[in-house]
Formats: sequence, structure tokens, C-alpha cells
Amino acid sequence: MEIGFIGLGKMGMNMVTRLQRDNHRVVVYDRSADLIKKAEGAGCV
Repeated sequence: MEIGFIGLGKMGMNMVTRLQRDNHRVVVYDRSADLIKKAEGAGCV
């Protein structure tokens, strides 16, 4: 399943990490480049 996520704050990053761990394809957006890089490191697009 492909899931889009807007906002990677404290709650968003935890949800994205769990979805990625459960083998979902996660596409993310956030204003913070640092948070996007962290999500990409976890396997998100």
C-alpha cells in the first residue's frame, strides 16, 4: 500500500517509521529538510 504523509513532527515521524517497518511505501512531505532526510534514511520516499 502507498501512503502519503504531510508533516513529520513528533507524532508523524513515529507513524511513518511504523508504516515503513510494516512494508508500506510511504511518501512524505515536511517543511524541514532535516526531517525529510531522517525519513528517507528510514526508507521513505
